[in-house]
Amino acid sequence: MPKTQFVCNECGYTSPKWLGRCPDCGKFNTLVEEAVAPAPAKRTGAGAGYKSALSAKPLPLSQIKFEKYERVSSGISELDVVLGGGVVRGSLILVGGDPGVGKSTLLTQVAAHLAKEHKVLYLSAEESCSQVKLRCERLGLDSDSLLLLNETCLDNAEEAICEAEYVVVDSIQAVYTEALSSSAGSVGQVRECASKLMRIAKSRGITFFLIGHVTKEGALAGPKVLEHIMDAVLYFEGERTENFKILRSVKNRFGSVQEVGVFEMTGEGIFGVSDYSSLFLSDTRGTAAGAAVTPSETGNRCMMVEVQTLMAKTAYGLPRRMSLGVDLNRLIVLIAVLEKRCGLPLGAQDVYLNAMGGIKLNEPSADLCVCAALASAEKMIPIDKDTALCGEVGLTGEVRGVNFADKRVNECLKMGFKRVILPAKNMKACEKFKGKLELVPVSYVSQMIKALF
Repeated sequence: MPKTQFVCNECGYTSPKWLGRCPDCGKFNTLVEEAVAPAPAKRTGAGAGYKSALSAKPLPLSQIKFEKYERVSSGISELDVVLGGGVVRGSLILVGGDPGVGKSTLLTQVAAHLAKEHKVLYLSAEESCSQVKLRCERLGLDSDSLLLLNETCLDNAEEAICEAEYVVVDSIQAVYTEALSSSAGSVGQVRECASKLMRIAKSRGITFFLIGHVTKEGALAGPKVLEHIMDAVLYFEGERTENFKILRSVKNRFGSVQEVGVFEMTGEGIFGVSDYSSLFLSDTRGTAAGAAVTPSETGNRCMMVEVQTLMAKTAYGLPRRMSLGVDLNRLIVLIAVLEKRCGLPLGAQDVYLNAMGGIKLNEPSADLCVCAALASAEKMIPIDKDTALCGEVGLTGEVRGVNFADKRVNECLKMGFKRVILPAKNMKACEKFKGKLELVPVSYVSQMIKALF
């Protein structure tokens, strides 16, 4: 067995045995086990002072040849969109999510589809082969050509892995390598196993789908190097009691990192949802105060998302702020802008905000929509259901321009909206829509409130 040592993740202190507290930096539980690589043999003889003929040589940028990446459809259109057009051969794709969200079900469907024309191995380290077969029968999948292997030691499964074209590892925290004596799922084991799979993928052109566990904070379990060496990192989000799930790309070397896929969980499996307008928009909008709609740009697609707010008189001295789908700090800033620049009395009220469908509005173009929903809830006046808003709000109350304004207005037109309130700086790019719907340019938040109420 190779020699191992324990290295502190914070300061790099090394120790021959595990310690609960690092003697150098004083942090607790930071020492992880690592394999010690043997020292390279010293070169002797006449060529000892010269460079090896096998050493790598740098090339000018003009001599570098383009490598054409081959993409293969996964069988699920929404997953292909999130990946940037399909699965790239020889890549590593990490899918993380809460227990029971549907990670294994999704990749089982992908593996069964790819097995029709390719050699696919499903390496199950958490379930037996009979359990995987039972899932395939429940999903109605043709699994005759799909290879199953129940093995937790990655060294024993290496021969079977190298013979396949596509490999699903369920999960990366459940496999281990004999190079380390620590248990499966430890920081050192996850790093070594992922590094070994990366070397196999890049040298043999094998595509790997890795299922990853998440911590109670929602982050992927294991070291950050696990995400660094991956070509694509996808998060599968959604409540276990809900049918709709969202697949979000947080890293993609072959596509956009802003893509979002919408899926529906049924008894027959997971299917992509192409018409997701009803998911992010409520049927009762326009009748109740505190709701506004914004066109959100996510990757190569634009979706209409409804933002709902609720205000209640605080029962304590400090008002409560709660936000779902919108950054809480951003909400607090917008409340301060409405109080100072528009005179809305929000300081003594509890504010609750929610983006419909579990979508996350990370772009600043949703600021104007949030301000409109807050103003509507405070005035108890509903916003017309055919009105959409987009724009970034500054601390001085001005409304700044947004990217892809013409694409957002075009999406509003396709969804049947009749009026769009947008920044005045984007008016020039949207003049071609003047005869098709009403465009209301605003430069300050106060102008938006006057236009609505």
